[in-house]
Amino acid sequence: MNKVILMGRLTRDPEVRYSQGDNSLAIARYTLAVDRRFAKSNNANGEQTADFISCVAFGKAAEFAEKYLRQGIKIAITGRIQTGSYTNRDGVKVYTTEVVIEEQEFAESKNSSSNANAGGADFAGNNSRPVPSAASGDGFMSIPEGIEDELPFA
Repeated sequence: MNKVILMGRLTRDPEVRYSQGDNSLAIARYTLAVDRRFAKSNNANGEQTADFISCVAFGKAAEFAEKYLRQGIKIAITGRIQTGSYTNRDGVKVYTTEVVIEEQEFAESKNSSSNANAGGADFAGNNSRPVPSAASGDGFMSIPEGIEDELPFA
């Protein structure tokens, strides 16, 4: 079985190209910075605490990446590892490894990602969404008084 599940942040905006021909296909490439789970707390030796994973998406997934994904956004992906090789201009054989995206989704709220990117707008640049109230000490948001009847799970 070849199945990969990753969560990380985009290191830069996706690079999107379209194939030529009558049925052009979107192809998006991006790199995910994935934190190592058991990174040493002492990083004085300059040891890497994240891995940088090359990812490629095709078709609708690539169009989604082009429209919504930006540098710094935290996403979760599933896919498969694909290896390959080619000979570069100097005649040296280069081996490649990348994750072919099957599914991708946001791993944090728009407010979290936009606050991390020093903004308050959604991906379309709108500020129409209200900002939730601050979390209480237990990590949950406080529900305002008098709206119990409006909650779907009361």
